[in-house]
Amino acid sequence: MISLADLQRRIEAGELSPDDAIAQSHAAIEAREKDVHAFVRHDKSAKAQASGPLRGIAVGIKDIIDTANMPTEMGSEIYRGWQPRSDAPVVMMLKRAGATIIGKTTTTAFASRDPTPTLNPHNLGHTPGGSSSGSAAAVAAGMLPIATGTQTGGSVIRPAAYCGIAGFKPSYKLLPTIGMKCFSWSLDTVGLFAAGVADVAFATAAISGRDLRVDRATPSAPRIAFARTHIFAEASPDMQNAVEQAAQTLAKAGASVKETALPPILEDAWRAHPVIQWYEAARALAFEYDNRRELIGPFIRDHLAEGASVTHDAYDGARRTVKRARQALADLMSEYDAILTMSAPGAAPHGLGSTGQAIFNRLWTLMGTPCVNVPGLADGTGLPLGVQIVGRFGRDRSALEAALFAERALARSQSRGA
Repeated sequence: MISLADLQRRIEAGELSPDDAIAQSHAAIEAREKDVHAFVRHDKSAKAQASGPLRGIAVGIKDIIDTANMPTEMGSEIYRGWQPRSDAPVVMMLKRAGATIIGKTTTTAFASRDPTPTLNPHNLGHTPGGSSSGSAAAVAAGMLPIATGTQTGGSVIRPAAYCGIAGFKPSYKLLPTIGMKCFSWSLDTVGLFAAGVADVAFATAAISGRDLRVDRATPSAPRIAFARTHIFAEASPDMQNAVEQAAQTLAKAGASVKETALPPILEDAWRAHPVIQWYEAARALAFEYDNRRELIGPFIRDHLAEGASVTHDAYDGARRTVKRARQALADLMSEYDAILTMSAPGAAPHGLGSTGQAIFNRLWTLMGTPCVNVPGLADGTGLPLGVQIVGRFGRDRSALEAALFAERALARSQSRGA
């Protein structure tokens, strides 16, 4: 993989020119794309910008987000060749920070769950996850140091876990969603992929202008709530062992780790997520459903029909549940810096029939909290497993610091065990 921090250091030191750094990504795409299929567009003419903290940094944009110089097709035949007239705000934020937009990465149709042709670079027989399939795979394959993703259920954290990279879903609305195809206006969140936690923090800081970098000092030992959640038994034995191992490793590294039961209202909120998601999706995609239904994939088509049948009372009740759950979570988090839980039910599923389940992600998306996939673990076959650090809403830097502490602790533990 390409370390953003290493690239940035070498460029600053004059060891590598920005144009040469971009050329490395072009070469890596040429070498690996035929196997991984992470891109729908590769701008081979893209050159480095002259200035900015991300000069010389190649970025892939999930093809659900508008770009003025490349089509935005949203993974759907309905929008084949559709060309926006402007860049989405998050794309402009990247450009203003000096980044080079090098291509558009694959997305499941409308960022839902009908799979893409993208393969997992760790094992081409497995899915990279979704919906941000191409972005996660491109970073994991060493094609890009940064790529954008979006999460409505688990579409940043889960593919990051499956691909063994860092994924960051910031607090709701920290990065703008204008200019991306809406699926659920209460849930849609823009996130980032990179090789490691410090990399996603650096990139998010550079494009947002917020003080989010965590690479300038050793992170302090965090207070961690280890939450198995009510669906713990639905994870694979390897995943259960991995998150328990992570809790033990963090404690040995000096973190305060306490196993904590989540308030019951959070289980109610977990059940409310699909009610809100599909009620809103049925309205956000009403034009496509009413006019081009035959071109919508079977999974999303069936669920849009279900979403249309959700009553206003059920939707409003779900939103009230969420409001109570957010307050309960805030009360719980007053004693902790972060929650440790799973990023996915296990390693990436075999084949391309499914992009995996978001059951360990959707609650945190609904709560609007910052989430970080921490890479560094694997199952018995060598496929990556990810653990998830969940922070307090609006405390994104604290979440990233806790995730960096966890990443380094796991790396030291793995090194000693090697």
